[in-house]
Amino acid sequence: MIETRQGAPGTWERHWIRRQHNALLDESQRQADPQQLQQARRRDREAAARFRADFESLVQKAAALEAGADSETVLALKDELDRAYSVSCTVPGDQRQIQEAIRRLIALIMAAIRRGAGNDAYALAQLDEEDAARRLHFELQHVPLVADLTHPDSPVDEDELVPLLLGEPPETLVRVMTLFDADQAAALLQDAREFLAGRDPERALAPAWQALAVIEAHARAASDSTGHGGRGESACP
Repeated sequence: MIETRQGAPGTWERHWIRRQHNALLDESQRQADPQQLQQARRRDREAAARFRADFESLVQKAAALEAGADSETVLALKDELDRAYSVSCTVPGDQRQIQEAIRRLIALIMAAIRRGAGNDAYALAQLDEEDAARRLHFELQHVPLVADLTHPDSPVDEDELVPLLLGEPPETLVRVMTLFDADQAAALLQDAREFLAGRDPERALAPAWQALAVIEAHARAASDSTGHGGRGESACP
């Protein structure tokens, strides 16, 4: 797995690296083309420059926010900060300081919203749920494949998805699979079974079969939670 640490690549370069190390991809998809690598790095640098400019603009908006700002303006800023955190997990370099600043700004906004909610138990419970969902979302964004799959301009092609999932370590694949609902997981499971049956009929690629077991477990759990019963075996359109 490619870690998001200091000096780490951005979305495009790490996807280039990911492809080189995935034996399940076709040879043409794994060609180490230096020109493609340079192009990936250029796209990451451009994305990082845009992100820094956008983040500075967000900080200025937050600083200019008046105490009595209307709720629509406050909520819009919070949504922008949420999106900025996701983007921060896709650009190269060490973004931890910016991520911490984003979390602090969101915490200030949420504290203001809570004050506005007063003693409304239902509203406060909804805010608790939002905080919990945000923490989970932010944690997931630190899984490189999650960040790359949820990127607005994801580098992952449709025909790469199954082999990339099967090439992911089980401990991170468990988290990646939370991106997919019951129907999507069922379709992925069928595709993954067919793919491995054709690519590795002798079951020589043990890690890939372990990954398939993770996909199967998620598909069953997702199916059970939605009451689909046996639909985990079916492909979706």
